Amino acid sequence: MNSVPALDTPARLSLKRGEDRRLAAGHPWVFSNEVDTDRTPLAAFEPGDLAIVEADRGRFIAHAYVNPHALICARIVSRDPHKPVGEALLAQRLETALELRRRLRGEPYYRLVFGESDGLPGLVLDRYGDLIVGQIATAGMEALKPLIERAIAAVLSPAALFWKNDSAARGLEQLPSYAATAFGVAPEEIEVREGGASFRAPLAGGQKTGWFYDQTANRARLRPYLKPGARVLDVFSYVGAWAIEALRAGAGSAVCVDSSADALRFAERNAGANGVSIEGLCEDGFDALKALHERGARFDVVILDPPAFIKRKKDIPKGQAAYRKLNQLAIPLVEPEGLLVSCSCSYHLPEAELLAAVQAAARHCSRFVQVLELGGQSPDHPVHPAVPETRYLKALFCRVTRE
Repeated sequence: MNSVPALDTPARLSLKRGEDRRLAAGHPWVFSNEVDTDRTPLAAFEPGDLAIVEADRGRFIAHAYVNPHALICARIVSRDPHKPVGEALLAQRLETALELRRRLRGEPYYRLVFGESDGLPGLVLDRYGDLIVGQIATAGMEALKPLIERAIAAVLSPAALFWKNDSAARGLEQLPSYAATAFGVAPEEIEVREGGASFRAPLAGGQKTGWFYDQTANRARLRPYLKPGARVLDVFSYVGAWAIEALRAGAGSAVCVDSSADALRFAERNAGANGVSIEGLCEDGFDALKALHERGARFDVVILDPPAFIKRKKDIPKGQAAYRKLNQLAIPLVEPEGLLVSCSCSYHLPEAELLAAVQAAARHCSRFVQVLELGGQSPDHPVHPAVPETRYLKALFCRVTRE
């Protein structure tokens, strides 16, 4: 048996017989029904406690943190018996993540840490130049927050670190929502550089951490499909990234649709800062598509980048119908031989089902679609092979023709 160095919290979390197989195959989560609660009662742990996960006969499996109140009661952080969870390990994880992002991006604007995929379950860090914006989703990472802050300061030396801990996932771990500056002075707005363009977005009042780095690669994919002077419709536009990238690539005009007037104000500012202009339409995406159809509007490119319609399994039937309806409303607005970019960030909607939704919508409209390209999340959001949940974003690039 491997020897394990002493931990400040030398607790053991023992698994039932045979329940270590999934973990041995690389999965980082321990579910509460896999724990031998006779030997190691979950009630003996406090949320965020560190523990050594061991097989039924005492064999070391991993170092993890525990939340006895959650279905995922433990999350693995280290599989090396000689590398317990601490500041040194956190710094090593950050350095490994940073090395990848430096190779992917020429400038310091990217997702730096993507939870389990970077060996730091429950932690997301986005980088905006000298500003780091973080989100913590689990009690274990919340308990490690002081160590995380010190590791970030040591590895990155940013001017400021801002915690935007307002995700719905925190409720599952019985954590409160809050936003706070850890150190430095956080600005009211973030600045982003992408594809040679400059953007600004709200920080505290913005969506997610302020930007959607997961769509960076897909926005770049759009360029070859744009014909000079193309008319573009960007639905659920937020601060205009898709539309502005299209205009800079040669599109002639762009309409941004979003239900947030504040987001559209940022979109207009961002367009002006990049030497282009957009038309903003402050309306619900579904309602806007209906109204545009009634007006006889047509576009060469329609981009659908909605929020997740399916956040939990029980939402699947309603969410599937929403994706079908959205595409059904959008397809008639696409000129023949035009392009539809249909996205979903719902993990519970597999790519095949998004394809089916687009196909059903096309048939309803008596149109034919050719899928030209299947896009996913940008490589600064790497996929953990054992955790399907880490592959969540789908983007279908579809040519729309008449039958």
